Amino acid sequence: MSLKRLLLGAALAGVMASATMGTALAADLIAIITPSHDNPFFKAEAQGAEVKAKALGYDTLVLVHDDDANKQSQLIDTAIARGAKAIILDNAGAAATVAAVQKAKDAGVPSFLIDREINVAGIAAAQIVSNNYQGAQAGAQEFVKLMGEKGNYVELVGREADTNAGIRSKGYHDVIDDYPDLKMVARQSANWSQTEAYSKMETILQANPDIKGVISGNDTMAMGAIAALQAAGRKDVIVVGFDGSNDVRDSIKQGGIKATVLQPAYLQAQTAVEQADTYIKTKKGPAQEKQLMDCVLITPDNAGKLETFALAN
Repeated sequence: MSLKRLLLGAALAGVMASATMGTALAADLIAIITPSHDNPFFKAEAQGAEVKAKALGYDTLVLVHDDDANKQSQLIDTAIARGAKAIILDNAGAAATVAAVQKAKDAGVPSFLIDREINVAGIAAAQIVSNNYQGAQAGAQEFVKLMGEKGNYVELVGREADTNAGIRSKGYHDVIDDYPDLKMVARQSANWSQTEAYSKMETILQANPDIKGVISGNDTMAMGAIAALQAAGRKDVIVVGFDGSNDVRDSIKQGGIKATVLQPAYLQAQTAVEQADTYIKTKKGPAQEKQLMDCVLITPDNAGKLETFALAN
């Protein structure tokens, strides 16, 4: 064989090897898209998914949409362009996300949703969410007990575009509204934000100085509420949250916030990656698209076992 033919064969082999390597890298990529990691809940989701994906041999692309549906759509375009074989997504709105998930599906990229569901079935490969209604009822029952079944209270609600905000609020009220001596004097959205909850709580407290309790749609808003109450010298007001963050765990242990509800963010994210792995290897999705994980009430009795949205045995 001539030297020219040998060199040509080597060059072709190099091109084929490069193409194969590119395909393998694309096949090994899982995109993880969540809201801002400024919220420890979303950071825990991203970490849980990334740890599990890497343990299973995947490369990861970790992105943040900041609850902006337009940005989310662009990030999904990026994931598709990068050859992601699956997307793990905590979405930016139940209705606003449908088109983006459909776009990914049309491109052959399955989406595995965590934490927040969308309002259309059959588009995502899976929707793995906390049993928000069950968790909210557990939190409300503890709130009623702490309140002694009477007194004025405030509800802080999450983003109105987020399905979870409405489900948790309904779960709260389906319990609390059975107690006529518990009177809600204010109900405002603080959009899951600690800073906004602080500001809203200051204003509410000025208008309603006789409040006895605050029930919050998430821990971040509960932390804002307790900070505003403490700044006003109101350590007597009962605050209950929802999520199971380390910050609220520490507040509970110190006698600040009285209780929260743990939703297993880390486990949800890892379960989504495991199901994505199965799909990538077998092209088979989970038996059920929507999957509920029960929440756990956190009080001073078990707060010490809580770490990064997971409860130790």
